[in-house]
Amino acid sequence: MYIASIGKLLKHHSTAKMTREKPPLSLSLAACIFLTVVVVTLQYDTTHAQVIYNDTWSSLDKRPLPDWYDKGKFGIFIHWGVFSVPSFGSEWFWWSWQGSEPDNATVQFMKDNYRPDFTYPDFAKELSATFYDPNWWADLFQASGAKYVVLTSKHHEGYTMWPSTTSFSWNSMDVGPHRDLVGDFAEAIRNRTDLHFGLYHSLYEWFNPLYLRDKANNFTTRTFAEAKTIPELIEIVLRYRPEVIWSDGDWEAPDFYWGSTEFLAWLYNESPVKDTVVTNDRWGYGIMCRHGGYLTCSDRYNPGTLQRRKWENCLTIDKKSWGYRRNAPLSDYMTIEEIITTIAMTVSCGGNVLLNVGPTADGFIDPIFEERLRQVGQWLSVNGEAIYESVPWKHQNDTINGNVWYTSNNSSGRSRVIVFAILLKWPSDNLVSLGSIVSSSKTKVTLLGYDEPLDWVEDEVAGGIVVSLPSVSPAQMRSQWAWTIKLIGVESFNQADRKSVV
Repeated sequence: MYIASIGKLLKHHSTAKMTREKPPLSLSLAACIFLTVVVVTLQYDTTHAQVIYNDTWSSLDKRPLPDWYDKGKFGIFIHWGVFSVPSFGSEWFWWSWQGSEPDNATVQFMKDNYRPDFTYPDFAKELSATFYDPNWWADLFQASGAKYVVLTSKHHEGYTMWPSTTSFSWNSMDVGPHRDLVGDFAEAIRNRTDLHFGLYHSLYEWFNPLYLRDKANNFTTRTFAEAKTIPELIEIVLRYRPEVIWSDGDWEAPDFYWGSTEFLAWLYNESPVKDTVVTNDRWGYGIMCRHGGYLTCSDRYNPGTLQRRKWENCLTIDKKSWGYRRNAPLSDYMTIEEIITTIAMTVSCGGNVLLNVGPTADGFIDPIFEERLRQVGQWLSVNGEAIYESVPWKHQNDTINGNVWYTSNNSSGRSRVIVFAILLKWPSDNLVSLGSIVSSSKTKVTLLGYDEPLDWVEDEVAGGIVVSLPSVSPAQMRSQWAWTIKLIGVESFNQADRKSVV
């Protein structure tokens, strides 16, 4: 299947040349890249001292994850597209209206507000981006404390947020804002921040006739993948050099239909971002949570326990939609306490958090999203030592205190690690029980954002220690919403051997 796919691409290129037609740029690139990958085997390049990965999951899964990703911990997801125009229901608006099982509320919304012959593509001209200021976006995301951003380049509707060479008259340059939305944002991020720039891309498109034909053929034909999906992925990599490729729309077709392993082999071996790019696990039916750079497993994945592989919890501030909704009530938005709880749990268990906002059709980020992001940034400015570059400790949730999640930091080669206990609720008596901690003669306890050391005693009854917090109102502390106790010179309580020096 793979060799045949390359042959087909090369044949298209050759035929176009013979007939003096200029072949589509994307297909020419795809042909060259696929040809390069075909001759690559798992080997060691002695000239550049670089491991070469072949196009199998057993090889690709051995690639180490670039360390910037694990160190960063927190990123911003941005869902923006034609679906932002109706801004009703969710980003799946088109499918909810005209998919295989239409949603009654969406159908009624269209009947009540639009003429009978109105089509979904008619919405595109209203994606105005009038108030889109990529510099302001970049500054906001920097203020949030995020270390990377992932922008939607194309959702399942097929509309590309850049002037794609394979999405004729259905891209942001040809219809709508008449500008390169992806390019403008990439430039702002790189010029104004130290964030890593990433792109979301949907493999499939709900109503693309080429895809529907391949689907009807039980994916024994690959017309859509070869003419659209792979050329698009190549194009965004070469044009924008994203350091995150967040793939989606994978669940209907197998990975060999999408050419996923071939693309990833090129991405890791030959692309301009080969040394820094990270990828997720959504590359075909049955691949998610098994293969890829890091695991997502599902939307809002939060297992609550330490995982063997690096993973990411992608979630959205609007609990019911990734795209902007005009009719979302306040109760549908995550509170800052809920967001910080999620960050603490996720990082404690070895994951990253990718927090989503949905801009309006005119490119405006609503104040509710702005407030939440600035609040997260405020919290991280005090407690970031417990989040950035941290590693999971021997315990995640405390053994007796469910309001405490642990992280640690041993990146400096210390003989004993620093342990951070993230406290989600301030106790009314100012006393915090930490059942997972065993003290030593060298134990020191402090609170991030507070200048004085904290008093503590051993808990002779329940085990662990009891820490005395400052006798002030939590509202008077530099840190709000959650607090981090920093512990040096402690040991870990272990049921098997009672004490384990860390």
